[in-house]
Amino acid sequence: MNTIKPPRKKKPVATKPRKRAPGRPGADAPDQRASLLDAALACFVRQGIAATSLRDIAKEAVVTPALLHYYFGDKAQLVEAVVAERAMPAFDIVRERVAQSGDDIADIVAGFVGGVMDVVTRYPWWPQLWVREVLCEGGALRDLLLAKAAPEVTRLLLARFERAQADGQLNPDLDPRLLLPTLVGLTLLPAAGAPIWREVFKADDMGMDDVRRHALVLLDRGLELNR
Repeated sequence: MNTIKPPRKKKPVATKPRKRAPGRPGADAPDQRASLLDAALACFVRQGIAATSLRDIAKEAVVTPALLHYYFGDKAQLVEAVVAERAMPAFDIVRERVAQSGDDIADIVAGFVGGVMDVVTRYPWWPQLWVREVLCEGGALRDLLLAKAAPEVTRLLLARFERAQADGQLNPDLDPRLLLPTLVGLTLLPAAGAPIWREVFKADDMGMDDVRRHALVLLDRGLELNR
C-alpha cells in the first residue's frame, strides 16, 4: 500500500538587505544640511564661488561628494541654498533695522550702521563674501544683490534721505543717491579690511563697535545732525 508523503516544506529564501543609495545617510543619521551649508560658505569665502567645486566642499565638511548630491542635487542648488539660508537673513537684519528707524535722519543712519555691525558680529564671513562676490566684477552674487536685496533697502533709504533733505534735516549739498554707497564704505569695507588695518596700525584692541562709533561720529558733521 502506497503512502502519500507530505510535501516538502520549502526553505525560506534569504533576502539580501537593500543597499542604501550612494550618499544617502542612514535612517538614524543626524541631519547634516546645516553643517554642509557652513562648509560651503567657508569655501566660498576663502576661494570664491566659481572656483569652488562640490569636491572642495565635501573635503571641507569631511563627507563624500555623494552626500552633497543627496542634500542639494548640484552646485547651483547648493549656492541657492547658501543664499537663501545664509546670505539673505543677513540682508534682512539691515533692512529691518532701517525699517524700524523712523524718519529722523540720525536714527536712520544709526539704524543702517548698527544693522551692518550686527550682521558682521553675527556673521563674520559676510564682509569678505560681499567684497568677493558682490563688489568685484564677475561676482556670483552681484545679480542677487541688484535683483533682490538692494532695491528694497535702496528705495527705503532714498525716500527717507530725500524727505529729510526736504525737511531741512540733511545737508542740502549732499546727493541722497550717494549716501548709501557712503554708508557702505564706512561700514562694510572697514569690516572686510579689518585684518589689514589691525596689522598696519597695531590695532588688535579695536572691534566692530569701534567701527560703528567712528562711522557715526564722522557722519555727524557731514550730515549736519547736530546743528
